[in-house]
Amino acid sequence: MATALVTGGTSGIGASFARALASRGDDLVLVARNAERLDEMAAEIKERYAVDVEVIAADLGRREDTERIAERIASSEQPVDTVVNNAGFGVHQRITDPDTSRHEYAFDVMCRSVLILSAAAGRTMRERGHGAIINVSSTAGFVAMGSYSAIKAWVTTFTEALAIELAGTGVTVTALCPGWVHTEFHERAEINASKIPGPLWLDADVLVAGCLDDVAKHKVISIPSARYKALMFAARHAPRSAVRAVSGRLSSSRRSG
Repeated sequence: MATALVTGGTSGIGASFARALASRGDDLVLVARNAERLDEMAAEIKERYAVDVEVIAADLGRREDTERIAERIASSEQPVDTVVNNAGFGVHQRITDPDTSRHEYAFDVMCRSVLILSAAAGRTMRERGHGAIINVSSTAGFVAMGSYSAIKAWVTTFTEALAIELAGTGVTVTALCPGWVHTEFHERAEINASKIPGPLWLDADVLVAGCLDDVAKHKVISIPSARYKALMFAARHAPRSAVRAVSGRLSSSRRSG
């Protein structure tokens, strides 16, 4: 029986990963800050899919909590076959604001923890000769919309570097780069999403299913839907001055309303 560990596994994309992995028969280790929501999610999945679910309450902005999860990933007695680094949140704050604490916390959760947990998974899975690491990045990493874009650009490049390091070991490494997804993410970040065109919205369950297909195909970058593939191709090949101009307009529209 395979086991998958999902951070941020109680809502949004993380919850979709948890349900998709459980539906294929994987036991789960769910990690999130809210112990009550963890217990509720575990009860739902156990009843629906008849798999074992372990829950660990942890704040990945705290180094000691991150290291505790890394130790769980590295366990030889209870091996983890798939790690999904999904925990994250939007950063709807100017880089030049006097208080940078939210940017720092975002870096800890979405960069430092991804580094530590991916490294633990890579070492352990390499020894066993199999495993999968999925890092949830974002199409925001291809543009320049505040520190969130910078963080997700790091996640994507880091994932590519890890994939190179683990090539030929039996361990796959994939960066999922979603666009606008129907979850509570944007409301929590106080981002105005009312002006985003309907065709750019994605369903979380469809997104995750596509990502798991890409993992099975050993793809390193998973970008959902033909429309986002086309948009990100343009973003990657357009002059950076044009990317910055578009990013500025998008940032302005997100702050208005």
